Amino acid sequence: MTDVRHGRGYVYSIQYHIVWCVKYRHKVLMGDIDVRLKERLHQIATDNGFTILEINTDCDPIHLLIDCTPQHSIPTMIKTLKGVSARLLFKEFPSLKKKLQGGHLWNPSYFVATVSENTEQQIRQYIRHQQKK
Repeated sequence: MTDVRHGRGYVYSIQYHIVWCVKYRHKVLMGDIDVRLKERLHQIATDNGFTILEINTDCDPIHLLIDCTPQHSIPTMIKTLKGVSARLLFKEFPSLKKKLQGGHLWNPSYFVATVSENTEQQIRQYIRHQQKK
């Protein structure tokens, strides 16, 4: 369970389950690309003051469990994660851009749900078990 934290004049515990997909559902998040993506997403989160508690890709959909402060807006976090990660991955893996028509890595849409203390462990388990058997 995530601890309740204190800010200046407020107390909070905020977690989101976020999911987005590769453009046209291409299966490109494998091997070194998958490893680097996860490293990059963790670094982007750290640089922007929020934490990725769980992450899983399984070649296409990205599942994240994020812990953040009340000052973080969902669209800004997602825009930052998707935009910066795509730019860095294209720079590191030039062949990736060639595999994607139009050169876009991410589908523009996403799913987000709030996480209560009662369901956090269930979502963690779900994200961990998204790998195909």
